[in-house]
Amino acid sequence: MANALASETSPYLRQHAENPVDWRPWGPEALALARSLDRPLLVSIGYSACHWCHVMERESFEDPAIAAIMNDTFVCVKVDREERPDVDALCMEAVQLMTGGGGWPLNVFLTPDQVPFYGGTYYPPTARPGMAAWPAVLEAVAEAWRTQREEIVAQGEKMAAALARSAALAPAPELPADALDAAVRALRASFDGVHGGFGGAPKFPPSAALLFLWTSAARGASGSLATKAGDMAGATLRAMARGGLWDQVGGGFARYAVDAEWTVPHFEKMLYDNALLARAYLHGWLMTGDPLLRRVCEETLEFVARELRGEEGGFLSALDADSEGVEGRYYVWTVDEVRAAVGDADFEAAVAWLGVSEAGNFEDPHHPAPGRNVLTARGPEPSPPVRDRIRAALFEARASRVRPGLDDKRLAAWNGLAIHAFAEAGAVLGRPDFVDAARGAAEFVLASLRDGSDGRLLRTWKDGQGKLNAYLEDHAFLLEAFLSLYEATFEPRWFAEARALGDAILARFAGAPQDGGGFFSTSVDHEALVARRREIEDAPIPSGASAAALGLLRLSALTGDARYEEAAVSHLRLVAPYLDRHPQAFAYALLALDWVQRPAREVALAGDDAGVAALAAVVREALRPGVVVAGPPGDGIPLMEGRSAVDGHAAAYVCERLACRLPVTDPVGLRDLLHPYPET
Repeated sequence: MANALASETSPYLRQHAENPVDWRPWGPEALALARSLDRPLLVSIGYSACHWCHVMERESFEDPAIAAIMNDTFVCVKVDREERPDVDALCMEAVQLMTGGGGWPLNVFLTPDQVPFYGGTYYPPTARPGMAAWPAVLEAVAEAWRTQREEIVAQGEKMAAALARSAALAPAPELPADALDAAVRALRASFDGVHGGFGGAPKFPPSAALLFLWTSAARGASGSLATKAGDMAGATLRAMARGGLWDQVGGGFARYAVDAEWTVPHFEKMLYDNALLARAYLHGWLMTGDPLLRRVCEETLEFVARELRGEEGGFLSALDADSEGVEGRYYVWTVDEVRAAVGDADFEAAVAWLGVSEAGNFEDPHHPAPGRNVLTARGPEPSPPVRDRIRAALFEARASRVRPGLDDKRLAAWNGLAIHAFAEAGAVLGRPDFVDAARGAAEFVLASLRDGSDGRLLRTWKDGQGKLNAYLEDHAFLLEAFLSLYEATFEPRWFAEARALGDAILARFAGAPQDGGGFFSTSVDHEALVARRREIEDAPIPSGASAAALGLLRLSALTGDARYEEAAVSHLRLVAPYLDRHPQAFAYALLALDWVQRPAREVALAGDDAGVAALAAVVREALRPGVVVAGPPGDGIPLMEGRSAVDGHAAAYVCERLACRLPVTDPVGLRDLLHPYPET
């Protein structure tokens, strides 16, 4: 019989609906049951594309004997970390404090008062070297609950205090003057000069750091630092594009590489990675003109539009790593499979280009099979017609395979990241189809991810149902997205929606001065947990706080409203001690700091459509950090007030903090005003 997860909308929770475990979703009913039965909560957290989550389900959660132990001694709760990042963050921090590590699946034991007191990640059904058996863990925790209750309660009080302290950051008296250059130097120190990226295996795509490095390169940084920043970003993007992290057949990036060379990926594909990396590749193309970087940007967004977009226009969350229960089966190839797909005429060119060999480069210890290859593109690239023919043949052959599972829930935050990428790339590359995709997703968010009673933003949508209070990151990513969509279209509705989101962030998420300012991850009226947290690290995606800071700075430049900038700066003061020491973890905050410390410029365009389009093309032809642009009709946009054509010609007004220079009417004059960047 199905358990209580059968009525949930999350694909991850539904995957567990037929388990013999009496799973319940996180919520008042599960918490009340734990209190009434005086049992600990067993909270198991994962997500639909998590390979080891699937493994633990097959090994333990589908085992009736193990399920009986769980059901008899705990109130068992399943959490989709993507729907409930607040619960996940609290439990993850608790496990990290207890064990020094973390990851998913995350299995945590909580008191009925929601305080974590024991936990870990993956547990096998029988003991392995260095790993306790899951049934033994269950029995030990149950015995401790029966016989050591006072110790558990005392430990829980300490844990609750520690979790509360993590949100109590003290603001720095002022922003660090040299953090931007120091951050580039710190990234240089950890840069992998051979393979690109930072550090060793496993290697994750450093999206936010790449965006920061391109901004540093475009700004000029300090002397040779600008060149070093661009070199690091360019080398990393090219290495990822030629490795197995990038799907050489269908486009799109996997979550991370298990090696330092970007060869063998963990095959799940997440919407957020692809949205952020598309922007990094776009910025790289603007800075270098390298056609590879443009092609990867476009093909990444084409992959998202093809495989991660719903009929209503919203973007879906993820593709699984597994198909037919085997990781990577959909993506790997043998020599014979390549020959059968491309034919004898293109076979030699294909195997040389894509690194295919009889020995193979991929081995799954759970399903050993020789000669399987993750495709890379490090060999001699064929001519474009041959390259495209090989890819098309492999794509067609792969289409007959069993596809990986699809997590088709729509998350407000991740849709915001995708809207941002599609809008920006569409405007820069002259791709109206990308702009249309951004517009369609934005319209979906406004129509479907709103509370029917008060119009507030919701977190998640599936099968016609939107639910759960939205978090700071939902508001912040959509704030940036709507601003980018406004700048791509000059349609005032998107500016109005962005300003409404900015006001909501100030009203519902901003910390009071006595709390140190900054932003909390949950709203003032959110469900009360053990602690109200601040998520500040920009990995693997930008934190809601950093994105809010950057979005509010952009909004301040368009409106002249100092409240937005003051709130953004209050966040930067909270994270100031970490910016130069941990740049990978705070790279998006560094983008906001760059905006504050280097003069931002506002560009107002007025006049006829053709003239404005020609001037807007100048703004978009280069990476221009710290620039916002507004255009006609300009309804409700303060930057456009009083702006008009000059002598019948479209005009550009270039301003700094709303103090404007004389307007120019030709693209050359505008280009001269926008470049070079003024000295700080």
